[in-house]
Amino acid sequence: MRSIPFRRVAKDALEDQDAQRLLKILPFAFRALREAALSELPDPKGALKKAAEIRADALEVLPELLETFEKNAKANGTNIHWARDAKEARLIVLGLLGAQNSKTVLKSKSMLTEEIGLREFLGEEGFETLETDLGEFICQVLGLPPFHIVGPAINVPVERVSALFLDMGFIQGPVTDPVALGVAAREFFRRKFSEAKVGITGVNFAVAETGSILGVENEGNIRFLKSVPKVQVSLMGIEKLVPTIEDAFYVLRLLPPSCTGQRMSAYVTIDSGPRRFGEFDGPEELHVVIVDNGRSKIYEDPKTRPALACIRCGACLNVCPVYAQVGGYPYGFAYSGPMGLVWTPMLVGLKAANELLQACSLCGACKEVCPAGIDHPMLILELRKKLARKRLLSLEGIAYGVAGFGLSGGMRENLGLKILRPFYNALGRRFGLPLLAPRRFREAFGAAQNKEKMP
Repeated sequence: MRSIPFRRVAKDALEDQDAQRLLKILPFAFRALREAALSELPDPKGALKKAAEIRADALEVLPELLETFEKNAKANGTNIHWARDAKEARLIVLGLLGAQNSKTVLKSKSMLTEEIGLREFLGEEGFETLETDLGEFICQVLGLPPFHIVGPAINVPVERVSALFLDMGFIQGPVTDPVALGVAAREFFRRKFSEAKVGITGVNFAVAETGSILGVENEGNIRFLKSVPKVQVSLMGIEKLVPTIEDAFYVLRLLPPSCTGQRMSAYVTIDSGPRRFGEFDGPEELHVVIVDNGRSKIYEDPKTRPALACIRCGACLNVCPVYAQVGGYPYGFAYSGPMGLVWTPMLVGLKAANELLQACSLCGACKEVCPAGIDHPMLILELRKKLARKRLLSLEGIAYGVAGFGLSGGMRENLGLKILRPFYNALGRRFGLPLLAPRRFREAFGAAQNKEKMP
């Protein structure tokens, strides 16, 4: 992957007046809603601590949980597929679609499918692949990345959505009523749901003891994808496992408040296999694709393993001072905010995420609100350290190493400062950086003292 141009896109975002007006409200509104929802729990701090313990304990036995889940899911009639990387995951899905003799594919919002580029890949293979989450659908048609994990198109003005729907024939004239626009989209998708033979979804949690997968939503589109099409394909990262259904419900209790400030989402769906005899809806085939795509490497390192506890709630975005200034576009990948600073470098490579890794003040607000107990600042520092070690063998690293040695004290420091000062100040004037003073503080302080001693 080419380098993510965080600085350039962030500069554009700072000049986008519509985005700036939204960012003055959005993070604070989500934070207020989250605090209100959590305040209704008997012991909010205790609940957050317990959820973090559940996620941490699950990671400690993750290999065993994966084996147990596979065994129990197969016993339920679920087909399990393992994908080592993004390419293998895409090919598995392509093979499942090829057997259905249908070129229309509907999918729900899923960060994993964005991570592996599934929709774009299927489009190149000739499939009409449509997002059924309204925000994701708007982003898809406009060619925009998600602005926020909860509201992918929350920054798109209603007038632009109206013009889009008018061009697509959803409406007959300009409409700025969000409800009316939602009704128009619903009528379009109801027809598509009746045509689709395959529905693609993500997974919020997977339960080892029951072999079940859980999906959380507000729009009802996932329910359609799991009820109408003949085949359901659900993709999940290896980190989604929890041991028991009680654990899943406990963490689930904190997911909607952390996402949207809701006490509970509108729909929670639990799948324990395909449709059984006598049941009226559900898929005839249920396929779960368990995707690694670099996660096992993250798991192998005890210092980066805690990142896998993430439940994709987006709470960290809403307290991040950097995200609050630039929004989601500069992060350049499926994940934004502090979770993006942690996940993206480990998935696309440290070099490609060089600028991105610097987009953090290390204030620690993300750590305080994370229901999974992730220490984002610690992880970001660890990734910066890994990147610095890689640079040691580069020309840039050698230059910094020589400069560091020259400025490490004594005569080397005096000589190093005198040599480096004019070069650094020339660069500083060009890029607007603070300049090195003509004299060191000790020199200026000493001269002042001598001046005071003079008669």
